[in-house]
Amino acid sequence: MKLSNTYSMPLRRKRQCSTDYKKRLKLLKSGSHRLVVRASLKGIIVSLNKYNHEGDVIEVNVSSNNLSKFGWKSDKGNVPSAYLTGYLAGKIAASKKIQKAILDVGLKGSVKGSRIYAAVAGAIDGGLEIPQSEEMFPDKERINGSHISKYAEQIKSDKEKYELQFGKYLKNNLDPTQLTKHFEEVKTKISNS
Repeated sequence: MKLSNTYSMPLRRKRQCSTDYKKRLKLLKSGSHRLVVRASLKGIIVSLNKYNHEGDVIEVNVSSNNLSKFGWKSDKGNVPSAYLTGYLAGKIAASKKIQKAILDVGLKGSVKGSRIYAAVAGAIDGGLEIPQSEEMFPDKERINGSHISKYAEQIKSDKEKYELQFGKYLKNNLDPTQLTKHFEEVKTKISNS
């Protein structure tokens, strides 16, 4: 069997496994804003994009690093910071009269209770309407950081392990057992801004 003489090179982003074009086309055909959530080990980025034939237009872009402006002293890559990042993005979108969006997680798998869905829960609480099942969101105790506070309380007697695990918190003058209170303070500051 003879192979064809012509060969068409796949698109670069498809070759690099950076874009799923079938999934992207479905999202773009909806015609609405896309809530793009990207998580890394050290942070999370939430943006609201609108398709344009010359390239996507980013109307809102919030990183978990922006939480420092509101006094966030905790880690930027955990579930509470993902929720607050989504919440801030939702508030900014509401101020720009953006009401609806659809979720775009890219090539990441859809994992129930993940940081991605914590950010979506925050965006919904911030004023965006996003079609999502409530069962995909993390529990309230994970969103407000109660699980981190309980763990800090458990290992507080072992000073070496405590300082090793929560060194960044202590360096930023944040008691990890008070993370829930700190979370509520920052959420209130975002609401009032």
